[in-house]
Amino acid sequence: MNMTAEQVKAKFKREGITVTKWAANNGYTRHYVYLVLNGQVKALYGRGHEIAVKLGMKSN
Repeated sequence: MNMTAEQVKAKFKREGITVTKWAANNGYTRHYVYLVLNGQVKALYGRGHEIAVKLGMKSN
């Protein structure tokens, strides 16, 4: 099941993970991860899609 951005943010909060920390651990910039979470990047292909898949927002 794909999660929404709000569900991803809630999961991070529950687990005590910041977006900055997740981005660094996964090799992305915090800015780009926020663009995906806030829907400013459609995440249809490329890096945005890759981030969305890793966040659990899209299936591969």
